[in-house]
Amino acid sequence: MERALSSDLPTPAPALLRRLPALLGEWLRNARTRRQLAELTSQQLADIGISPSERIREISKPFWR
Repeated sequence: MERALSSDLPTPAPALLRRLPALLGEWLRNARTRRQLAELTSQQLADIGISPSERIREISKPFWR
């Protein structure tokens, strides 16, 4: 069995590395806003036009979506 040399290993695309800070920021924002949405009362949800089922659907999403 051959061992792969470090130069044979795939490297991340430069475009992905440039996008990484923005992507991490988006993930943090998603997590923060979903946490805030989870803390709203039913009256606050009604004020902004979000139903309880819409809230559940949104806060159930993983942070990367």
